[in-house]
Amino acid sequence: MLRSTLLYLSNQPTVFRFVRNNKLAKRFASRFVAGETLDEALTAVRVLNAKGISASLDLLGESVTNEREARAAANAYLGILDRIQQQKLDANVSVKLTAMGLDISEELCVAIMHDVLGRAQAYNTFVRLDMEASPYVERTLRLFYDRLYPAYKDNVGIVLQSYLYRTWSDVERAIQTRARVRICKGAYKEPAAVAFPDKQEVDQNYVKCMQALMEQGHYPGIATHDPAIIDEAKRWAKSHGIDASRFEFQMLYGVRRDLQEQLVREGYRMRVYVPFGTQWYPYLMRRLAERPANVAFITGNVVKEMIGRKS
Repeated sequence: MLRSTLLYLSNQPTVFRFVRNNKLAKRFASRFVAGETLDEALTAVRVLNAKGISASLDLLGESVTNEREARAAANAYLGILDRIQQQKLDANVSVKLTAMGLDISEELCVAIMHDVLGRAQAYNTFVRLDMEASPYVERTLRLFYDRLYPAYKDNVGIVLQSYLYRTWSDVERAIQTRARVRICKGAYKEPAAVAFPDKQEVDQNYVKCMQALMEQGHYPGIATHDPAIIDEAKRWAKSHGIDASRFEFQMLYGVRRDLQEQLVREGYRMRVYVPFGTQWYPYLMRRLAERPANVAFITGNVVKEMIGRKS
């Protein structure tokens, strides 16, 4: 019922207009979304950089429905890459292929991504292809390996989700091809036919994939806020002689800021995923709806941070 309610609310323009003009709602959202404009997002990146934290910028938006919208989204990302370069920020970008026209035409999507990746290559920076729900996984990986990665090996990477049964084989392929991977648990509500239904199994698969990527992969991103998994990553690195420069931890903007800063003090690399844009309300509602447990997760981590700062 909670998931259905959140999804319903995410699609209500009247509610969106009310929330966008509600100071309390915007204040809450500002904890997890770095503003509505690129200038606001870049300010957030500068604050992170001053703390020794890298960033990955993501322009929030809906799945596009026509070529004009797809090219507008691509132009926005070209502008983001330009501004990062001009301001010499320690940041890259994250892109969803559905925002680049995947649902309209694969050829359009590939052409647009060549434009974005060409700009990233010129600036010697990086674009992460965000992974979406399971129906998009095979299409995303196919376009990545067949159409994008061969020409931009240093400038593009993928995301793999440990809650999917297939992910271990995808990790093995990424290691073999030297593709850069962000490993995460996964946020979408997936059927038991494709994903582990039990959290313990998801965690076990995450650790298995993480260990392989740390030992044999090409600069993996360890995307987690789970203290037990973070401790295991540290232990694995120490026991296998893996230098901290060979991987990075990744976390969400506004979540466990205390832990982000602690890891930097300990000498680990940290990158924070920084979403921004006018579509912050649908973004937050859909992230919560994808897994209603995220409500407790976000609330719990905010409380943990508050307690940590007071102790």
